[in-house]
Amino acid sequence: MLAINPGSTSTKVALFKGEENVVQKNLDHAPGEIEKYEHIADQFEMRKEIILSWLESEGYSTGDLVAVVGRGGLLAPITGGTYKVTEAMLKDLRAGKRGEHASNLGGIIAKAIADMENIQSFIVDPVSVDEFDDVARISGIPEIERISLGHALNIKAVGRKVAESLGKEFDEVNLVVAHLGGGISVAPVRKGNNIDYNNANEMGPFSPERTGGLPVGDLVKMCFSGKYTEKEMKAKIKGKGGLVAYLGTNDARDVIKMIEAGDDKAKLIFEAMGYQIGKEIGAMATALMGDVQAIVITGGLAYSNLLVDYIKDMVSFIAPVVVVPGEDEMGALNGGALRVVNGSEQAKIYEDEVK
Repeated sequence: MLAINPGSTSTKVALFKGEENVVQKNLDHAPGEIEKYEHIADQFEMRKEIILSWLESEGYSTGDLVAVVGRGGLLAPITGGTYKVTEAMLKDLRAGKRGEHASNLGGIIAKAIADMENIQSFIVDPVSVDEFDDVARISGIPEIERISLGHALNIKAVGRKVAESLGKEFDEVNLVVAHLGGGISVAPVRKGNNIDYNNANEMGPFSPERTGGLPVGDLVKMCFSGKYTEKEMKAKIKGKGGLVAYLGTNDARDVIKMIEAGDDKAKLIFEAMGYQIGKEIGAMATALMGDVQAIVITGGLAYSNLLVDYIKDMVSFIAPVVVVPGEDEMGALNGGALRVVNGSEQAKIYEDEVK
């Protein structure tokens, strides 16, 4: 199985034999190479050829593959699961129907490589997974609807592992899963479905580089102050917010070094991030009526004992806290495709789900 996960400046690739990760590589793309393309979809041929060259360099060919799976992009709202890559899906990915994002290339490249050998191609749990309860969509202003965008792939993959450790199926447990990365997604997962999200780009806790939810009155004043362009305000919210805005770094390891060196401001800001994460976990536990079998902390920031311990102190009264640091998106992609290939799960059809 070939797994493909395109990022903004690199493409992660991995080959799996069953559940075993045989070889994995981060294929970096020079900034100049990326910038010459006007649209992300235009990068398709370049990235595909680099992947095929890597495959050959590892001593494999497309003839060795049983299927290809790519990261799911910004598609129409759909339920979670493994999807066949269809022409309708390709059309929406190429058009950037809900926005241009490197992950849109995952399905496009997977389909192209799979078609070389007439084998299956899939995507798994894209960021546009939408399993919201209708009540969660209401924002408080009719012109704006709360939308479902989050780290669905890792949240569901980690949820499956934790359910298994509890001796349960994923659709038998209720979990609150906090994905702590460059952006932070906290989801109440009821019987396998992400019934709410904070939308890491706009709401919830601040993160290493995003502001999360803000006092909206003051935000409106900033927007109309004449000091900032729309582009500058968007950058403040995503990319230059959070730890970057306060401490000049998006790397939690740097912040921890500051704290260890006696920097009181760094300690306050880091604790404030943990405080907001803890509050969000508490809020999402109420979406499950308090019926929570475990709270799961995952993502890159979960490696920080300082942060995790702070959060544990706040939320462990709700349910046992399970820490699964890092993220295994490649394993999650392979797992989703593998469940279909081995017949334990049925592949979904994008256009049927959209209807």
